[in-house]
Amino acid sequence: MINWTRVTRPLATVLLCGAVVISLQGCIEMAVGTAVVGTLAATDRRTFGAQTEDKEILVKGEARAHNVVGDAGHVNVTSFNRKVLITGEVRDQAMKAAVEREVGSIEGVHSVVNELEIAGPSSFTSRSNDSLITGKVKASFVDAKDIYANSIKVVTERGIVYLMGRVTPREGRVAADVAAGVSGVYKVVKVFDYITEDDLRQMTTASEDQNRK
Repeated sequence: MINWTRVTRPLATVLLCGAVVISLQGCIEMAVGTAVVGTLAATDRRTFGAQTEDKEILVKGEARAHNVVGDAGHVNVTSFNRKVLITGEVRDQAMKAAVEREVGSIEGVHSVVNELEIAGPSSFTSRSNDSLITGKVKASFVDAKDIYANSIKVVTERGIVYLMGRVTPREGRVAADVAAGVSGVYKVVKVFDYITEDDLRQMTTASEDQNRK
């Protein structure tokens, strides 16, 4: 099993910062080569089925959100282990509820965390800054001890960092503390699915056994 906490900082910085330059929110993985992405998928704490469903939920969720909001807002949809986080800005409470209703009705969605703000769409500058913060948080996770960077998804909206993933309570506390210490972070919101330390040991053992085959 690859321990991403031991990946050298220069490599992590190049990958993460390069992604920030070419994209806004949620596209960091696209800057990583195919072989690395394959490795990340292999070490993901979600089942392969959950990973596949999350991709499908993302595509459908973004389409449905756009149908509801159009140009009257800006909505980001993130799915991890079938839990969906909705962030961004919408015109009013009715639109906020409509987006949640549409996304929540997608097959496979287990729950929806609605963090939409009733406000005008954020500026390009604000979104670019959010992408930069996401990159810095991910780089900080690589440097931190006792955190597998690939086990946590980072979403930033208006300086608020949302953390998703399957982690132990200990990992969740450490990750939140690390993220809160990154410059530009206004607040950290944990949207984790918690597992036990025993669950983590079993996952680690199973992954190591698979890698030895």
